[in-house]
Amino acid sequence: MTTRKTLGIRADAADTPPDPRAWAATGERLERLRDRARDLRRHPTDAQVMLWEQLSGARLGGVKFTRQAVVGSTIVDFACPSRWIVVEITGAEDSAELAELQDGKLTAAGIRVLRFAECEVLDRLDAVMAEINAAVSAPFDRKTARRG
Repeated sequence: MTTRKTLGIRADAADTPPDPRAWAATGERLERLRDRARDLRRHPTDAQVMLWEQLSGARLGGVKFTRQAVVGSTIVDFACPSRWIVVEITGAEDSAELAELQDGKLTAAGIRVLRFAECEVLDRLDAVMAEINAAVSAPFDRKTARRG
């Protein structure tokens, strides 16, 4: 039987105090997050559709991305589990404070966050893809990132 490696974040064992940087959704909250992610996959924005056409099918150097993935207690637009990268698209109506909080949690867990404005994806897709490609190609040590 093969086990699957995911970007999920879990607290340590129950007998040790949980790491304050880690967070996890369980039970009913996790099911609600999964349902919401499924709904977001069914109704993507134009920017998400354009970016997914470029990222799907391991077209970016053989690296696989998933869309609308549940990571910890949040839903990210695109996740690359093998490189510990998430790509977020920020719309005009999105809260900057919430985005900053989410980015902080992901970064503290050792996950690199690339955030782009929706208009940037729609107008300059080649530049966005170049930045994502550079991040995917760059060496990354997750343990060092978590400490730093």
